[in-house]
Parts: sequence; structure tokens; C-alpha cells
Amino acid sequence: MSNEKHTPDLRENKMGTTPIGKLLFTMALPMIIAMLVQALYNVVDSLFVSWYSPKAVTALSLAFPIQNILIGFTTGIGVGVNSLLSKSLGENNQKAANRAAGNGIFLVLIATVLFMLFGIFGSRPFFAIQSDNSETVEYGSVYISICCISSLGIFVEVLGERLLQSSGRTFYTLITQGTGAVVNIILDPVLIWGIPALGIPSMGVAGAALATVIGQWIAAILAIIFNLKRNPDVQFSMTAIKPHKKAIIPILTVGIPSIIMVGIGSIMNFSLNQLLLSLDPTETATDVFGIYFKLQSFFFMPLFGLNNATISIVAYNYGARNPKRITGTLLRACISALCVMVLGLLIFQFFPDQLLGIFNLSDDFLVKGRNALRIISLCFPSAAFGIALSASFQALGNGIYSTIVSLCRQMLVLLPSAYLLSLTGEVNNVWWAFPIAECVSLMVTALLFANIYRKKIKPMM
Repeated sequence: MSNEKHTPDLRENKMGTTPIGKLLFTMALPMIIAMLVQALYNVVDSLFVSWYSPKAVTALSLAFPIQNILIGFTTGIGVGVNSLLSKSLGENNQKAANRAAGNGIFLVLIATVLFMLFGIFGSRPFFAIQSDNSETVEYGSVYISICCISSLGIFVEVLGERLLQSSGRTFYTLITQGTGAVVNIILDPVLIWGIPALGIPSMGVAGAALATVIGQWIAAILAIIFNLKRNPDVQFSMTAIKPHKKAIIPILTVGIPSIIMVGIGSIMNFSLNQLLLSLDPTETATDVFGIYFKLQSFFFMPLFGLNNATISIVAYNYGARNPKRITGTLLRACISALCVMVLGLLIFQFFPDQLLGIFNLSDDFLVKGRNALRIISLCFPSAAFGIALSASFQALGNGIYSTIVSLCRQMLVLLPSAYLLSLTGEVNNVWWAFPIAECVSLMVTALLFANIYRKKIKPMM
């Protein structure tokens, strides 16, 4: 048998014949656990920073758009490689699978250089245009420059994890993400406050950034080891890294819409921060917005883990021409996502004070944060269906649909709604823009899914 057609039976049995519910559960669970650990790290990171300085919390809130774009590039390239590699494995095309992995490495190197340049030259101007507070600007520019200059770690980590996910080896992603997050959590207090007895100086916000990148680099090293030692479905070579349009174009076709989608989110976040600053010059509302994003990650991050598993299964079975497994996977993904987000809704409605009370911030923050959590969380159930169904767009090669949905949600509905509501002069009214935008985006998602079902899934039945 030729190298191009070689496909291990173990992988084929797991992705093509295992009962759908069991397959989705076993593939998604490690990623969900890893995402929860990652969410814990996000909250702990902000928690330690809040006890170091309230202005450091503001700085991290204002830094979120750049961090989000960085994550968008990593996941965009990763999901593009994931989709192409899973489809190639489903078609028993080993050569195409290897080429997908190799060209993913090529794209990662280019993206890393771009973020390193921003970290060196763009971090301070980015914060200077947002805040007049010198402490906020200093903390933010130091934090984001370290994260960007050392961004190769997160790029390698995410790409390596997507290669493992594409071949159904999601357990190893639990180890990589979990280890990186735990290292980050341990190092945060050590590097922020230091340990003089051991000669470790207090580095403040810079220490928080260093803890982040160290965790990412350790996870990246583990991802490399697992792919080389435990992933026979991907065979690396210098030839595969050479840019090839048959790999680059499909990867970017799926990946660029994902990057744009995250970029749109960053624009929304940046714009909403400016809107909140105009309503509340004390920057408290901006702190609330930033902390909300940290807390909601406990529910959205597991959804993204479920989404990643769904993409791999749907893409594989699309390549194998098995429509029943595609629709069965999407149905179970929707039900699972709804359960997670209903839980999130209940917690945000009944326990906002307990969630916000762990941060060392003002009483004004608690009052404004309580209202924000209760209002914004009303969008959680509709977001569950939207995120679950969007997996079909990326897995079936229609990533542009995800961009359309994100554009409608965040630019065409959320920001205009937030602006109109801000005219009342009341910060609490601005939060209603989130439920409004999510309802509209769900309707758009349903229409686009009906179209892709009619054109790509139904003809296979």
C-alpha cells in the first residue's frame, strides 16, 4: 500500500464507527477539562493582579483585544489545519494530511513574526490611545509586549493540540493545556510578588505575563513530544513544510474567517471599552467588563472544547461521506452546549456576589458587576445553539458563515445597540445589548445552517 493511502485502523474505527454519543463525549471531555483549567487560570491571573493593584485589572481589561487577536490567529490557523487534516484522514490521503500539518507550521512562523513586531513597537501606543492614566498604560504595555514577543509558545502549543485533535487523540491535549495552565497558576504569585528568601524579585504585572508565556512554552514542548511520539497519523518532514497552495488555500479558507471573527470580537471589545470609559471615567465599568469575560470563560471555554471535538468528527465523516454521523454529532453537540449554558445562566443569576467578591476591588465594582452578570447571562442559552451549530460551518469548509454570524452579532447589532443604550447615560442599560445581539445572531445562524444542510449534507443521504 502506498504512503498516501495508509490509514491506521484504530483511528478509522474511532472516528468512523464508534457510537456518536460516546465518541463526542470521549473526544470532548479532555478538551473541556483542559479548557476549564484554562478558564481557572484566567480567573486566578486576574485575581492575583487585583490584589497587586486595581489599575493592573484595568490594564488587563484593556489588553484583552490584543490577547484576543493573538488567540484568534492561533486558533484560526489551528482550526484550518484541523479541518483539512481531519478531512484528509477521512479520505485516507496521508500525503495531504502531512502537507496540512507542515503548512500549518509555515503559517505559524509568519504569524509569530508579526506579533513579535507589534510587541516591540506597538504595545505602548495601543494603551496610550485608550487611557490617560500613566499607571494603566505602563502596566498594560509591559504585559502585552511580553506576551506578544514570546508568542511562538502559544502558536506551537495550539497547532500541536489541533494535530492531536484531528486524529482523535484529544487526551493528550488535556495534558498539554492542563500542565501549561497549572504551571501558570503556580508561577503567578511567585513572579508577581517574588520570594526574596530565594532571590526571586517582585515583578508585578510583568511577572504575570512571564508566568503566562512560561506555561505556554511548557505546553508547546509537550505538544511537540506527543505529536512526534504518539501521533502516527501525522508524519513530519521538511518537504511538507514547504508552502503548497493545495494546503495553504484550504487552511486559510477556514482559518481566515475564524481570525476575522475573533478580530471582530476584539474591535467590539475595544469599542465597548471606550464607550464604558466615556460613561464611567473611574474605569470601574471597564473593570466589570474585563472581569465578566474572565468569569464567563468557565462556560464558554468548555463550549469551545466541545466545538473543537465536533469539528473533527464532522470533518472526518464529511470526508468519509457519512451524513448520519454528521447530523447525529451536531444534535448531541447542541444538547450538550445547552446544558452547560443553562448551568452558567443559573450561577450568574443567583451567585453574582460570590463570583465578584473574590476580587479585591471597590463596592462600586460589586454593584455594577452584579447587574452586568445578571443581564448579560440572559444570552447564554441562545449562544449555546449558535456556537454548537457553527462547528458545521468550519468543518464543512464554509468558515465564511462563521464570519457572517460574528459580524452580525458584534458589529451590526451589539455595538449599535450598546451605543443607543448608552445615550440613556446609564451603564446598566448598555449590558442589554448582549442578549439582543445573541438573539439576532441565533436567527442568522439557523438560516445559514439550513442552507449548508441543504447544499452539503442532504445530497449525501
